[in-house]
Amino acid sequence: MDWAHGSDRIIADASTDPVHGRVRWKPVKSIWIGSMTLVALFAGPLLFSWDAFAVFIVGCAITLCAGHSVGMHRRLIHNSFECPLRLEYLMVYSGVLVGMAGPFGLMHQHDLRDWAQRQPLCHDFLKHGRGFWRDAWWQLHCDLELDRAPRFMPEPRIANDAVYRWMERTWMWQQLPIALVLFAFGGWSWVVWGVAARVSVCVTGHWLIGYFAHNEGPMRWRVRGAGVQGHDVPIAALLSMGESWHNNHHAYPGSARIGLNHDQPDPGWWFILALERLGLASNIQTPATMPERPALVRVSNDDGGCPACRMVARWFGARPVHG
Repeated sequence: MDWAHGSDRIIADASTDPVHGRVRWKPVKSIWIGSMTLVALFAGPLLFSWDAFAVFIVGCAITLCAGHSVGMHRRLIHNSFECPLRLEYLMVYSGVLVGMAGPFGLMHQHDLRDWAQRQPLCHDFLKHGRGFWRDAWWQLHCDLELDRAPRFMPEPRIANDAVYRWMERTWMWQQLPIALVLFAFGGWSWVVWGVAARVSVCVTGHWLIGYFAHNEGPMRWRVRGAGVQGHDVPIAALLSMGESWHNNHHAYPGSARIGLNHDQPDPGWWFILALERLGLASNIQTPATMPERPALVRVSNDDGGCPACRMVARWFGARPVHG
């Protein structure tokens, strides 16, 4: 089986149904993000300091870029490049620290949504198809239980890996050693900003980008037969580490590069290039190295890029980079 796309781990048959199901409140999930958000909102302003804010910024940058975007998404889920196993563990562990889920939980969420969005129809939960506040409640505090759900079958190298199984069992508890280290160096302000505020902002921000990326924004590509199309969210490109070029990602899900044009900044791609120069990344997939996708249709000459980035590129005489 080819594991280049996350949905390859979703095993469906003629009876599988991506449409019918019910959204149920999940107490553990809700209490987790709810408590982090409440601590951030109430304790954050009281314990604010510039050094604690710096810890917050650095923590977000590391866990979102090396962790979630590169380790979890581009490496573990999409196999878009290869790297040493110890480096993969380190990056995926950083992704666990974002606070969304463990490696198997995140893979399952991603792959189910990816598979469902490629069907002609799917449940509103899976396509962010309800209003803003309803979708926020659903995605941050609930889960979908499909009546006839497909099976989730990770590839053996991941499913049988003891390190990943440990991360999955303990993903919430992994904030504790970080909190202890931060407390030792900076007291409660570092804990509040380095753990609670970071987790709250990263998890809520991930939902926000997902909501807009499936509802509005520029599009260069359309996938024939897919009931849900991706949109780019240019304003969030740097904050999302390049993940918000979501129309590109729907078009080329196996690509390690998501911001495909010179005016589409992609920090996750820059990090992978740095790893390549250090001899730590290889077999890097881009649209130029991938098979042609017959279902892909170019729909516009609008590249959906960042106007400010385009202007800076013109100042420095930069040329578009493809592939």
